[in-house]
Amino acid sequence: MLRRYKLAIMGTTGTKLAKKKPTTTGSKKTARPDIRKGTNSPRGDLAPERIAAILKGLDEAYPDVECALHHRSPWELLVATILSAQCTDVRVNIVTPELFRRFPTPAAMAKAKLPEIEELIRTAGFFHNKAKSIQGAGRRISEDFGGKVPETLAELITVPGAARKTANVVLGVCFGKAEGVVVDTHVFRITHRLDLAKGDTPQKVEQELMQLIPQERWINFSHQIIHHGRQVCIARKPKCDQCILETVCHSEDKTWHS
Repeated sequence: MLRRYKLAIMGTTGTKLAKKKPTTTGSKKTARPDIRKGTNSPRGDLAPERIAAILKGLDEAYPDVECALHHRSPWELLVATILSAQCTDVRVNIVTPELFRRFPTPAAMAKAKLPEIEELIRTAGFFHNKAKSIQGAGRRISEDFGGKVPETLAELITVPGAARKTANVVLGVCFGKAEGVVVDTHVFRITHRLDLAKGDTPQKVEQELMQLIPQERWINFSHQIIHHGRQVCIARKPKCDQCILETVCHSEDKTWHS
């Protein structure tokens, strides 16, 4: 039986998809034809009814999704997202409380000494570059944006450390603005596994998803896929017997657990 996950904020509830019971245990691969016809195809893996089924399944499994990074303000989320590169959200959530206690505002972060920042974020990895980025972000925001995190994509991507992914996270979570789709490692991997995207870079995948997923779903879709990637559709040995999307997934690396 599909395990339900209780998360917090945003989301709607869909109808539970029928699950297909595996006939064998252990590792299993399923062959699938390449029926993808392009982003405007009415047939195959990108058929509107299949996309609707995927979105409905995600709503059923993750009706109240939220960003996993702990934050109390757009500034804190911006810093946390910068720190999350090549690092788990769990580790970031361990690092940020003391960091924000010491340097709670963009102005305070801008004035901090780099060795102090580096020591506080050392366990998040790549701490030299990340320290420079969040100090630079504090300086840019305090000097050019009046101490407030900007609310447009064009402005946010001028902040050190804030590329499109980071900007989309902050805009979607803090301001409810869907200017793009967040494509992290989970979204990149799972959208390929579901045949929703074929691009070889996050930027290309984002553009494919923006053409495929309704804009009003962009924010929730990324959070749902991220949670799905952590809980069920893991990189190695995905838990296909627990997956609400199993019946609409044609991935060749399906696995079943006894």
